[in-house]
Amino acid sequence: MARAYKVVDAFSAKPLLGNPVAVILDSAGLSDAAMQAIAHWTNLSETTFVLPPTRSEADYRLRIFTPGSELPFAGHPTLGSAHAIIEAGLATPRVGRLVQECGVGLVEITVEGEGAERRLTLALPPATVTTLSDGDVAEIEAIIGHGVLREASPAIVNVGAVWVVAQVGGAEALLALKPDFARSAAFERRLGVTGITLFARREGSGPEIEVRSFAPSCGVNEDPVCGSGNGSVAVFRATRGLLPAGGARYEAAQGRCLGRDGTITLAVDAGGKVQVGGACVTTVDGTLLL
Repeated sequence: MARAYKVVDAFSAKPLLGNPVAVILDSAGLSDAAMQAIAHWTNLSETTFVLPPTRSEADYRLRIFTPGSELPFAGHPTLGSAHAIIEAGLATPRVGRLVQECGVGLVEITVEGEGAERRLTLALPPATVTTLSDGDVAEIEAIIGHGVLREASPAIVNVGAVWVVAQVGGAEALLALKPDFARSAAFERRLGVTGITLFARREGSGPEIEVRSFAPSCGVNEDPVCGSGNGSVAVFRATRGLLPAGGARYEAAQGRCLGRDGTITLAVDAGGKVQVGGACVTTVDGTLLL
């Protein structure tokens, strides 16, 4: 059966520099096993499947798979899929927004501009933050072979995707890390988390922080540019007093260790609500033959 299929680079306006998500635009009739097999085959960090919504408030329903498992929510697949859906004419923003139904419920996506100028921003699902034990912090340091800052206590941030978040002292140190992925996967499984996202302050002009996200337990050693990971970092920074209490807006860079150049825009309001946004560009537009 032929199914419409796109690959969208998220968090980049230029092809090949963001994080690709494979989007199956007509997924009706596919079994869970078939969806997982397709995601394993594409071997991208996420593959999504567009389905009719089951809730009247939603414009569409999205299922999100890594090569090894299903996620209730993820950031770059949400924005990349919304871009693909708009481009394919499957949904039209109403008053500048779309509503996605997925495993965490309803996710609102703001749409600004058209075509190459389109920018999409998602409202991050409500987060829970759990401080890690000293033993688990020591294990993170063993995994990455480098210390993390203890002043802002590392934590598990659950936004649907569940990230261990910690800060490293300096962007160059962060970019030089070579984690033990087998040890990281065992750590992630023990804690029941998606992966580990680390960040560091950058010097000079441009994005404020550098970010890296690792999820070997999901079959993704390093995610090129991670929306939920960056959203979790924003939550972490807000709850740890690393952002102004009245709210903040900043940019993050991610992907340089993988030859990418992603830029993510984060906004946190005074109540702690987080918005995650960026550009998207279609790099593949065709048909999946099954």
